[in-house]
Amino acid sequence: MNVLVYLVPLALALGLAGLGAFVWSMKAGQFEDLEGAAHRILDDDDIKGR
Repeated sequence: MNVLVYLVPLALALGLAGLGAFVWSMKAGQFEDLEGAAHRILDDDDIKGR
């Protein structure tokens, strides 16, 4: 039971760190263009030598 004194705050801290990383990524615009990467892989612009 004494281990819960350490595990519960550790779990809360990790959860808050994950939430903070998610909020930071939303504010930084990481999820702005979800379709762009899906369409870029289909482009043939990388074959410029042929």
